[in-house]
Amino acid sequence: MNLTLAFLLFTGSPPRSHNDPWLGRDKFVHFTASALIQGAAYSLFHRGARYTVAIQRASLVTVAAGVSKELYDWRHPARNQASWRDLAWDGLGGVTASVAAKQVDR
Repeated sequence: MNLTLAFLLFTGSPPRSHNDPWLGRDKFVHFTASALIQGAAYSLFHRGARYTVAIQRASLVTVAAGVSKELYDWRHPARNQASWRDLAWDGLGGVTASVAAKQVDR
């Protein structure tokens, strides 16, 4: 329920201009969504698996989600524009969740 509410609150962003700033609401959404996906996937894969195996599998899920979103944006340019900067924020969110998971795993 809380995740659904968070997505509803933060995904209603205005259309992008031709410039793609490094900071902004859209980048926060990419960071947060990737961190949530990474954390959720890690917790699913961690049951009975070592940290390294679980985090690798979770990272694949997170990367697939981020790349899929950008491919969708690329194929539907009227809605959004594909962005390498969005992928960078996706990666940063995934890495942040991985570091947090490692700290908890100790």
